[in-house]
Amino acid sequence: MKNKLFLTLFLSTTLAFPVCAQKTPKAVLPIPELKQVNWQKRETIAFVHFGLNTFNDKEWGYGDIDPKTFNPTNLDCEQWARTFVKVGIKEVIITCKHHDGFCLWPTQLTEYCIRNTPYKNGKGDIVGELAAACKKYGLKFGVYLSPWDRHSAVYGSPTYVEYFYKQLNELLTRYGEISEIWFDGANGGDGWYGGAKEVRKIDRRTYYNFPRAYQLVETLQPHAVIFSDGGPGCRWIGNESGIAGATNWSFLRKGVVFPGYEKYYELTNGHKDGDQWVPGECDVSIRPGWFYHPEEDSKVKSVNDLVELYYQSVGHNAQFLLNFPADRQGLIHSIDSTNAVAYHQQILNELKTDLLRGLTPRVSNSRGGKFGPKAMTDNLYDTYWATQDGVTKANVTFDLKKTEKINRLMLQEYIPLGQRVSSFVIEYYSDGKWIKVNPHEETTTIGYKRIVRFDTVKTQHIRVRFLEARGECLCINSISAFYSGNNQSFSTEKNENETSTLPLSIVNLPATEAAKATDGQDNSVCRTTQKTIVIDIGKEQTVREFDMLPDNSQQRKGLVSNYALYAADDAQGTNKKLLAEGEFSNIQNNPIWQSIYFAPIKTRYVIFQAVRIVNDLNEVGIAELRIH
Repeated sequence: MKNKLFLTLFLSTTLAFPVCAQKTPKAVLPIPELKQVNWQKRETIAFVHFGLNTFNDKEWGYGDIDPKTFNPTNLDCEQWARTFVKVGIKEVIITCKHHDGFCLWPTQLTEYCIRNTPYKNGKGDIVGELAAACKKYGLKFGVYLSPWDRHSAVYGSPTYVEYFYKQLNELLTRYGEISEIWFDGANGGDGWYGGAKEVRKIDRRTYYNFPRAYQLVETLQPHAVIFSDGGPGCRWIGNESGIAGATNWSFLRKGVVFPGYEKYYELTNGHKDGDQWVPGECDVSIRPGWFYHPEEDSKVKSVNDLVELYYQSVGHNAQFLLNFPADRQGLIHSIDSTNAVAYHQQILNELKTDLLRGLTPRVSNSRGGKFGPKAMTDNLYDTYWATQDGVTKANVTFDLKKTEKINRLMLQEYIPLGQRVSSFVIEYYSDGKWIKVNPHEETTTIGYKRIVRFDTVKTQHIRVRFLEARGECLCINSISAFYSGNNQSFSTEKNENETSTLPLSIVNLPATEAAKATDGQDNSVCRTTQKTIVIDIGKEQTVREFDMLPDNSQQRKGLVSNYALYAADDAQGTNKKLLAEGEFSNIQNNPIWQSIYFAPIKTRYVIFQAVRIVNDLNEVGIAELRIH
């Protein structure tokens, strides 16, 4: 009786649609360029951070490190490429020049480059070696060029801008086709600057004249997509955790976002009212740091971590840009590659069998002809189901051949005609009624791709109800359903600091405020105008590591960029001994756990000094402290 009912509904809804109305839907602006569509189809990209920082245990070099310290003993860019192919990656971007100003190609524009290193007796060209490896293994090749240069004596002047453009021209003309150009948003601050050792600030909106850069790229590499905080080709996602919002629009308001944009948190979701197509790219490192540090060999992201990041980037209408810090040999470390390959295999397994492939769904409205519902299950990108003009609410119902377990649904809009859907729900049929699945997140936007994970259901009928959309109609390219192989919809694995931590108390702050830095809660932040934090570990014992989690809320206030760490005989600082001093590089963009390692010492009191705070604020914000 139930099957007869579904057959009757199918016939009645199908016969209700006129087959003569096959006018192509109008695009709803903004829409992507073809190169942006092709870029998004790559889905996962590798980042490689490699340079002087690798050999000097730095994240952001000051610009004064001797190039002779750069000496990979077994560099093999083909090993990188083979690894990335196994991970399902389609493109590789390398840090040709990071903020320290050191260049990985033999430029004649500066002596601070690979020509003056022991690597291949100064005859090496790592940018060229990687470009050749990518070509051999079928990978797209991209370049990262930091606008900021902490080495250059002329940084901050018009002379440096011309130098920067000459560097960009070299990279765009020497290495074949470039698929992506990466302009980092970190610009201006303290640096070596030819020995001046000072703070230099620039107007991030105007100093580099980025429209000139965009025109140069368009002229020399017309198929390249340009990354920066605000695009124009693709945008930063507003964090370095690798996570896009469940609501993620591929738009920005033109001319609003610039490098260092203070409302960076908007980038996680995009601008629904934006007038420029700028999809999100989720950059995250497989390790805590972006460059290689031996002490992080035990802190590589697990398979489950990487799987989760895939679903929260690619599955949230964004690109997954995963960083692999090449080690001091010049190789992708075996721990990194093992975990990455295993994550990719797990994703392939979870999304292996499309339970809807080849089915013709029942729809509540259709434009008919080549825009009929069959287009959603034919595995072709340039076919799509569309509703009639004026219809932005519709139901799509799939009748499976038998009862199946389902806990993943993949949806794709046909983005060459724009991004439309702003609200939808997924339901399954059970015990004579439709029941909404539990997706554990909002089901709003779709865009290029949305993968919704939900608690496992058993059903023979599943449907999507589109509730709200931009434009005049719906244009759905694909809907697929999967069972991941287990009933768990989300990873329950937690990231814990694996090293045991010592009991501690902060003795020079009010107890209620100090407790926020030791309560084990990342979302409670100790805030103080004291630049000195005195920590008592209860008794004299050996310590070797200090960890601090900064304020990683949306506010990100009181971020310490430069520090000094001391041991002392008492809380007053008697016989204070310097343990370490330095910089928490990139803390504003990536407010993760910051670790300070030092020679083991016996002490009871540890003193943390905030030497400089981001944006020169007069407040320190600390979410958690640990001493090991």
